[in-house]
Amino acid sequence: MDLPPADVGAGSGKARLSYRRAAELFESATGGWTLHQLRHSALTHAAEDGAKTSTLLAYSGHTSVVSLARYAQVSGEALARWQARHDPAARRH
Repeated sequence: MDLPPADVGAGSGKARLSYRRAAELFESATGGWTLHQLRHSALTHAAEDGAKTSTLLAYSGHTSVVSLARYAQVSGEALARWQARHDPAARRH
């Protein structure tokens, strides 16, 4: 079976999955979700799970908190859970 040139590694000559093809397969398997949406989701979940900003920057490859903020969209519910866990008044009980 002949593969498109983008799906063959230039140095090895072995089959590889191009980003374009991975994106097509992912969208087809998920009913239209994109790899970019998956990236947003992964960063948002990490932020909601309490990952520190420095960890999120390293994980995402961003160097700017402004850029990171566009990806990690913490929900109001996740923020409320975090606030409840970190409320000094709640820890006294």
